[in-house]
Amino acid sequence: MLPRDDFTLCQQFTLIGSGMIWNIYFGVVALICGFFLATAVAVGKASPRRIFRKPSEWFIFIFRGSPLFIQFFFGYFLFLSLKSVSPIFDPFTAAWLGALIVLFLNTAAYSGEIFYGALQSIPKGDTEAADAYGMTGWPRFRRVIWPTMLRLAWPAYTNEAIFLFHATALVFLSGFPAWQQRGDALYYASYFADKTFNPFIPYPILAGYFIVLTLIVVGIFGLVNARLNRHLPQDIRPKLRLRPNLIR
Repeated sequence: MLPRDDFTLCQQFTLIGSGMIWNIYFGVVALICGFFLATAVAVGKASPRRIFRKPSEWFIFIFRGSPLFIQFFFGYFLFLSLKSVSPIFDPFTAAWLGALIVLFLNTAAYSGEIFYGALQSIPKGDTEAADAYGMTGWPRFRRVIWPTMLRLAWPAYTNEAIFLFHATALVFLSGFPAWQQRGDALYYASYFADKTFNPFIPYPILAGYFIVLTLIVVGIFGLVNARLNRHLPQDIRPKLRLRPNLIR
């Protein structure tokens, strides 16, 4: 049902914008699920027990050490092999689930390393104060360690969230088929560029949508950052700064 000729600027804005729904879906779901896995991985890597520390270290090393595009390739090959074993794995070969799992694992590894660094930077006085109040185990982690970790890690985690939303554009190139040919924003931008032989209209439109999405992410994460640091005086609260990852 895509237009075949006489493309208008309105059509390009509309279809590329409709494709952004998939990019937002990939980014939001992977970010939310990856946040909890990243917390578990960071705690595991900081654990003195080898049984928890080593799996976390290897998980971070593998997903941070290999390119995301290669992870898409191996993920699709793995799910395709599992599909031949059992039909229950059939949905995993589609972009809406298979590519989402790869993004989820990738961002969990990067975020886990960020959270681990924040755990190592928690002031010793905070934990000593918790010990003085008799806090141990889960109450100590939930009320002292975890909030402090988030405050320290949030600026870097914001940049990871921005990168994740940008990385959703790679789903179109990953090999995972789109569901009923309803692709992401890059799918429609590439379609218009191929049909019109003019990439200087659809791709800037796509870039504009991602810039708007980045501003929304920065705004939302800025509100969370202000909430996390609400106990600090206004003049010493850390400010979020946008620092794009030029090389990764």
